[in-house]
Amino acid sequence: MTTSDITEQELNLNTITRGKITWVNIERPTRREVDYLGQHYPFHALDLDDCLSRVQRPKIDEYDEYLFMVFHFPVFHKQARVTMPSQVSIFIAEDYLVSLHAGELRPLVTLFKDCQSNEKARQENMGRSTGYLLYRILDRLVNYCFPILYKIGGNIERVEEAIFGENPRDTVREISVLRRDLISFRRIVKPQLEAVELLEHSELPIFKEDPEVYFGDIADHLRKIQDSLDDYKEVVEGLYDTNNSLISFRINQVIRILTIISVILLPLSLVAGILGMNVWPLPSSNPWVFVAVIVVMVAIIMAMLSFFRWRRWI
Repeated sequence: MTTSDITEQELNLNTITRGKITWVNIERPTRREVDYLGQHYPFHALDLDDCLSRVQRPKIDEYDEYLFMVFHFPVFHKQARVTMPSQVSIFIAEDYLVSLHAGELRPLVTLFKDCQSNEKARQENMGRSTGYLLYRILDRLVNYCFPILYKIGGNIERVEEAIFGENPRDTVREISVLRRDLISFRRIVKPQLEAVELLEHSELPIFKEDPEVYFGDIADHLRKIQDSLDDYKEVVEGLYDTNNSLISFRINQVIRILTIISVILLPLSLVAGILGMNVWPLPSSNPWVFVAVIVVMVAIIMAMLSFFRWRRWI
């Protein structure tokens, strides 16, 4: 069976039509779905290849008949404990919108299901234009970033409370995980903001509503997320430096105690070595010699501790 013989029912492809607007949604696209789109829509072959790629940077390509967009939105992976990008590819024209994604972004999946089953949702999201439908999709996906952002903030507060605890090694690991998560999140948001700002200042006929108002609101949300991530980055760097200082202080304390013990034992070893030679006038057979040696050693210890105390070394 060739790709041209495959029907929509045999593909992982769902369609919603209301009025003049059609929304085609493809979850976990494969080469079969991409070839189907290439045969039924005027999409460039390179754009279709980009839909299957996971290394595309967020971008907007303008053609005479449609716009092609690539966006990345964060998805938190619990096992890896890091935020990873999930790609959404969108083709949009005046009468259709085609979205391709991996099915990991719950707001997009939920929005499409609501439009499938609820006439009120179809009217609210698809009742104006494809440009407004694009705004509704991006607005849901950007708002989905805030719970992940708040989770990072909560983790920072938890590490901040534990940084003065008794397990500095565990704290170092938690801070390292936070730093990696923040770096990944910031890499997702920064190019995303650039793409949305292009939509904000665009003057394309498919955006019948004022793009500066709608997409400007999304850009403001992304700027807020970026500012929060920058603040979190500074806090985490401060926690990292503070934790390193505390670890260094603990190490110095241990080294100081060990050094004091070694310095105290040094003259005692010298006394014990001299007396152990068993030469006149220190006969080892005299029991009082042992007592005298002990007294001398205790006196040396007390004298050295007093000296250390006087110098404020202990």
